[in-house]
Order: sequence, then C-alpha cells, then structure tokens
Amino acid sequence: MYAIIQTGGKQYKVEEGQAIYVEKLAAEAGEKVTFDQVVLVNNEGDTKIGTPTVAGATVTGTVEKQGKEKKVVTFKYKPKKHSHQKKGHRQPYTKVVVDKING
Repeated sequence: MYAIIQTGGKQYKVEEGQAIYVEKLAAEAGEKVTFDQVVLVNNEGDTKIGTPTVAGATVTGTVEKQGKEKKVVTFKYKPKKHSHQKKGHRQPYTKVVVDKING
C-alpha cells in the first residue's frame, strides 16, 4: 500500500514505515503529524485518484528529527571589476516516519 501526499509545495510517494524528508514543519521531535492532502492512494490494486485530493484520506506520521541539509555555496563573479559575492545556504528539513495510511 502506498500513497502520494502533497506538503511544502512538493509531492512524495510514501509507504508505511518509510522515513521521508520534507520541508520544515512546525512540530517537535516525537510529535504526530497528519497529512490530509492525499493525491493518490493505492491499496493492492485498488487505486483512488483525487480531484484534486482523495476525500477522507489521511497519512499520519511521527516527527523523528528537525535538521538542516548540507551547505550550498553560491559564488557570483564579474571579471575585471573586482566584484565577487559568496553566499551559503542550509535548507531546514523535517524527518518524518510514516505510521499509517488511511484511505
């Protein structure tokens, strides 16, 4: 059984017991989260496709940790102008373990 959920402007294919990394959620480690924007649910051949979401379908999970990804460095350079700009960015994420798919 799997489902496709939408969170943080992205879509993720999830299965029970799977750990996924999503955009940062406002939840502490150990808390339960519920994703109600379920686009598709597949239960052993019985597929439900939402328009745009499946009515009554939810995916619940447990927040395992909050963190930041590896640093991405951007470097802008203009030749012969003595101009350069170096910036770093670390995107925050939330690691969620999927507990149950209801649908």
